[in-house]
Amino acid sequence: MSDDNQIHIPPSFFALYTDARQRLSEPLATVRARYEVCEDLANHLVGHAQILHHAEVPSEEEILERIHAGLSSAEAGVSAAEARWIVRRLAELLGWRGDHPL
Repeated sequence: MSDDNQIHIPPSFFALYTDARQRLSEPLATVRARYEVCEDLANHLVGHAQILHHAEVPSEEEILERIHAGLSSAEAGVSAAEARWIVRRLAELLGWRGDHPL
């Protein structure tokens, strides 16, 4: 069994690549690769969000909105759906309320 097969992709991420019939719209290997990128990015952003929270921006919601705006730019390399998922995952990692719509 390869390492790729041991990666647990949460249903929330699968939903980004699933059609109305619950079929993947991309090959599993592509979804797995995109998940790894998005999960890594969310984890990488934890430190940045914590610095913003303690130094510049007191509102957790504003921090998440700013990060989402950055991820929504064409240069970010993620889709709009992935950007929303990353910000929600970031909120989860930080223990912040991530239930606001983005």
